[in-house]
Amino acid sequence: MPVALPKGIAPVSADLELPDTAPWAAVAIAHGAGAGHRHPFLVGFARALREQGLATLRFAFPYVEAGRRMPGPAAHAIATWSAAMTHLASAVPGMPAIASGKSYGGRMASMAAAEGAISPAALVYLGYPLHPPGRPDKERSAHLAAVAARQLFVEGTNDPFIQPRERLDEVVAACQDARVAWIEGGGHSFEVKGRKRPADEIGAGLAPLVAQFLAVPR
Repeated sequence: MPVALPKGIAPVSADLELPDTAPWAAVAIAHGAGAGHRHPFLVGFARALREQGLATLRFAFPYVEAGRRMPGPAAHAIATWSAAMTHLASAVPGMPAIASGKSYGGRMASMAAAEGAISPAALVYLGYPLHPPGRPDKERSAHLAAVAARQLFVEGTNDPFIQPRERLDEVVAACQDARVAWIEGGGHSFEVKGRKRPADEIGAGLAPLVAQFLAVPR
């Protein structure tokens, strides 16, 4: 998938997969800061979305494609989101297009939407990183009220990136159209203490509630 960056076109890996029947919507899915687009969590999440009748596009950000561990400039991520939504609209035309991402990937989608770089039918955040762990003073929420599309925050109640939880509730209430789906006991990757589950199974478990949210028209 070609991404237009200031220094030229940067091709990135992308996996487009279709459900067995005609899709009723399509979801672009971005990875978190420390894992690529083929992480088992995202593979399981995307597979379960397809079982719900949704087409999926998982893609890499340029810094991962280049073999780097640290995210590049936000502008590069926003350009990648723009390319992903264009690619999705071309590959699955006529479908509502949704932007979704794990942690960093979701936050970059929200920034792209707030800036008008993408215009998704909805946004779905899987563990939105409201602030770094233990640093509620470093909040990353100022742009969220500018997002016109409806937003779903899927959040674990024990996620250290959103403590105190009441602050996330306040941020969501200030958005134009947003809600939270709480995963009881879940951490930042929705792991639950005392329950050993594979990452792909955890990701798959979130798909039904996401599909239910998307199936209800605005």
